Amino acid sequence: MKLLSFQHQGVASWGAVVGDHVADLGRAHPQFPTLQSYLAAGRLPNLAQDAAFVKADVPLAEIEYLPVITQPEKIVCAIRNYHDHHKEVVAAGLDRELSSHPPIFLRTWRSQVAHGQPILRPDCSDSLDWEGELAVVIGRSGRNIPEDQAHEYVAGYSIYNDASIREWQFHAKAIAAGKNFESTGAFGPWMVTADEIDPARPLELSTRLNGERMQSTNTGNMIFSVAQQIAYASTIFTLVPGDVIVTGTPGGVGWSRKPPRFMVPGDVVEVEIEGIGVLSNPIAQARQ
Repeated sequence: MKLLSFQHQGVASWGAVVGDHVADLGRAHPQFPTLQSYLAAGRLPNLAQDAAFVKADVPLAEIEYLPVITQPEKIVCAIRNYHDHHKEVVAAGLDRELSSHPPIFLRTWRSQVAHGQPILRPDCSDSLDWEGELAVVIGRSGRNIPEDQAHEYVAGYSIYNDASIREWQFHAKAIAAGKNFESTGAFGPWMVTADEIDPARPLELSTRLNGERMQSTNTGNMIFSVAQQIAYASTIFTLVPGDVIVTGTPGGVGWSRKPPRFMVPGDVVEVEIEGIGVLSNPIAQARQ
């Protein structure tokens, strides 16, 4: 099932996609006003029952998408988690070695933007770069999760564009400065529940800029698997329902091209992942 967060007629809610409509589960179950609260209550195994008698009467064309999880406690992002991306970073002049553990950083929820909404290029930079990635939404609390049990903690899968402000990323060895500008982390359009995606199946991933393919890979080419990332992150902190694991981007980013190529206002960037859908965002200039 596809679950999404949205706003309709000025009211924020969440629901299930049924064809070209939405079943408003937040309206039907007001005790769970957000998708995150539904996951936190442990209701996901009851989803079919909870959605069975809810009429899909909200047209998708009339909603404003919100980030799938609007205010996650943690957005845990992996860096250089595909061999081709690691190689292009080194070839572009950065002195980086393959890590024996998943290299991670945290994004803030305020840096997120939804499907269809503009990714904003800040006034302080012209180097807004794309990074198409698989996103994993956590459905159960867990600490020190074993790798062979990690997929039991996954509520579903979505798409992320971990758009980066490159020179701010390189201000220091810690890259978070370039990863947390507001309205740069696109997340959506929805979450496909884990029961619909075989965790062992590699998913095709591509990123397009104005229709031109920039990135193309499958998730089987990750250096650290989804299970390894979940296990590692849960060793550091307790993962809770609604946390998001953003699993890293493949090669083909704009910064490593010769000459570099970045997103500019008026562009449209799309990230497509097999079995999930397409995350699409226009690029606009941020205004102070």
